[in-house]
Amino acid sequence: MNDVELANGVRMPLLGLGVFQVRSGRATEDSVRWALEAGYRHVDTAKLYGNEQSVGRALAASGVPREDVFVTTKLLPRARDARRALEDSLRLLGLEQVDLYLIHWPTGEAGEQWAALERAYEDGLARAIGVSNWGAGLLARTVEQASIAPHVNQVEFSPFDYRRALLDECRRLGVVLEAYSPLTRGHDLGHPTVARIAEEVGRTPAQVLLRWALEREIPVIPKSTRRERIVENAQVFDFRLDADAMAALDALDRTGGTGEAR
Repeated sequence: MNDVELANGVRMPLLGLGVFQVRSGRATEDSVRWALEAGYRHVDTAKLYGNEQSVGRALAASGVPREDVFVTTKLLPRARDARRALEDSLRLLGLEQVDLYLIHWPTGEAGEQWAALERAYEDGLARAIGVSNWGAGLLARTVEQASIAPHVNQVEFSPFDYRRALLDECRRLGVVLEAYSPLTRGHDLGHPTVARIAEEVGRTPAQVLLRWALEREIPVIPKSTRRERIVENAQVFDFRLDADAMAALDALDRTGGTGEAR
């Protein structure tokens, strides 16, 4: 399985390229191009990243049909006019519609912003809408108050940030949890448990961490600006982790299985 179905029936690829902290211009354009050449069909950007236009250029130059690429961008948390912000992102991306539009993190404006996202979704500017960095309690309140429940909650998630309670609540509410920083920004690739499992399965530590999430049908958006790493991160659909490996990775959690997102 290479994708997951959102509550509205939209299919979201399990593997995406994240471009957080990738400089606009050639760095972003090369990363997106290499990812598409390696088989990625999901790109995740945000207004905050300042590289939406570069993502759009790379998509346009790729030759990959628009309907084959899942594009996510995010609203600045303090944006007063979410509809106008989305329209501006679409202009920069060179698209008529994004596949997923997220509120980047919760603020006091989140309720008003969510209502604007619902209207944008109904008007066809986004195929799906969601949130990022929402804890279990806030997510439940958002679902209760919303006309359209968030389709996705994007949070920091990996074996070292195994937010079990948040994952359980997302699933109870019918919200897909998506993992950012699934490689812990590279900090834990040398952990002995990860290294041991990587050796046992004949894969790299990064591939093991990504596969851990994919075993749970959790979409991942690893970031890289190195072509060889982008290609390596795509090679995660032709092996599995057994129950012992999954349990050993689960035990690396440092969050206490929290329902909080941060």
